[in-house]
Amino acid sequence: MRPTDVAISNYRSIRRLSIPIHPLSVFVGENGVGKSNLYKSLSLLRDAATGRITRTIAEEGGLNSVCWSGLRKRGEDGRLRLSAKFDHLRYSIELGFPGPLEAAFSGEPMIKAETIEATRGKRTVQMMERKNSLVSVRSESGAWNSHKDAVLPSETALAGFSDGKECPEIDLVRNAMLGWRFYHDFRTDPASPIRKPCLAITTPSLSADGTDLAAALATLYTIRGDTADLQHAIEDAFPGAELRAWEANGLCDFDLQLTDMPRPFRAHELSDGTLKYICLLAVFMGYRLPPFIALNEPETSLHPSLLAPLARLIVKASGRADIWIVTHSEQLMAALRSESSVPLRRVIKSKGATTIEGLTLGGEYRDEESDEDDS
Repeated sequence: MRPTDVAISNYRSIRRLSIPIHPLSVFVGENGVGKSNLYKSLSLLRDAATGRITRTIAEEGGLNSVCWSGLRKRGEDGRLRLSAKFDHLRYSIELGFPGPLEAAFSGEPMIKAETIEATRGKRTVQMMERKNSLVSVRSESGAWNSHKDAVLPSETALAGFSDGKECPEIDLVRNAMLGWRFYHDFRTDPASPIRKPCLAITTPSLSADGTDLAAALATLYTIRGDTADLQHAIEDAFPGAELRAWEANGLCDFDLQLTDMPRPFRAHELSDGTLKYICLLAVFMGYRLPPFIALNEPETSLHPSLLAPLARLIVKASGRADIWIVTHSEQLMAALRSESSVPLRRVIKSKGATTIEGLTLGGEYRDEESDEDDS
């Protein structure tokens, strides 16, 4: 299942946003407007599927650090709320501080509620409800089955309650979210694993940290055996260049032959920008793309001449996966605009809160509403 929209409330500079997800979503904004929080909130939502969401919040400084940073109205609870919709299913989660009688460490982020709702025609039916440690699921007959102390306050029902026969919707949502992939940056320092051979394991899509880059490339060369599109993309970025990848003695490796060099360069010899571009090449041209890919400022450390080829990679890959790009590069935005008719969304701050120009409270863009009216 591919996501159709996400909703975010009380996360850092985001007061409340409901955002539709299209095959290609591009958000551009200046530094300090909170555009990276769009990326981070989706990554946090995926952590609900892995069961790491409370640990991630603790690692980022706790709820006080990740919750809405602005003023609150009197009586507001300030809970962090995240949700995602997949076709006919919507998953929601709420996190807050422990109550005075709850067994938890002081200040520990706690999961207060989770729900999975199914849309059936014009009706919305709740299939799973979690309140604190009580998990209730709806059986095929429509009756509720409750499980007391099924999960700890730090555990998500989405990850910890895995009785697929009793509530297959949990498995459907969890598996859909586990397929999401987030790319923030790739280490390119001399000690980076990206610069070294890696184990020869068939790799359909690049890992989040890129450490299996050589295997992802070698999978295209050795397993697929058709690299025409890959070579075309390499020449688009580096005219006349040739990329090669192979497996030998249980390890995968690759090199790049540039037209003005007498010999090919191995990964440990490539410049940071060239190596990062090859990582992005693997992201968008993998053997099998994840259903949802999010990238935060992919243009970082790239030469301006690489932004147009990158835009072409992104637009082509959006036919195989839903892609979410957060950038502050006006040049990348212009390149994407020239390659695609998809609207580029500008992230701004309004009254201290991160928002998106043209986005309504109901989660629709005004230009899309106008298109529907015209039709």
